[in-house]
Amino acid sequence: MKFDFQAFQDGALQFLIAFGSAGLILVVFKYLYQLATPYDELKLIRGGSTCAAVTLGGATIGFAIPLAMAMSQAHSLAEFVAWAVLAGIIQVIVFIIVRTVVVKDLAARIERGELSVALYLASISIAVGLINAASMTE
Repeated sequence: MKFDFQAFQDGALQFLIAFGSAGLILVVFKYLYQLATPYDELKLIRGGSTCAAVTLGGATIGFAIPLAMAMSQAHSLAEFVAWAVLAGIIQVIVFIIVRTVVVKDLAARIERGELSVALYLASISIAVGLINAASMTE
């Protein structure tokens, strides 16, 4: 089997564009998600809060799942970005619903270090991400 360097170069360029775009979108989502939370995750995480790390980690994984699906299904960079934006909006809306309807004292409980609430929120974020990803059909 002969190595086709030109095909590798072409594929590697597409890989770098896709990976770079997904990485940028993930960073933007994480930033916007943190704006939607009533507590400062980074401050709490730097202070050793497992709860803040679990909730932010769950949200990040929950968004990365549909991001990966969008990357594999999209036919163009614009379509990929559109799916990613839609998935991100859904993730943030679900967080806001959980925060305002289901666990009204979420911020205080996260800041107090209640791991049960953090695990609950992380699991919802991941579940929503899986449903988001499965819903991306043509």
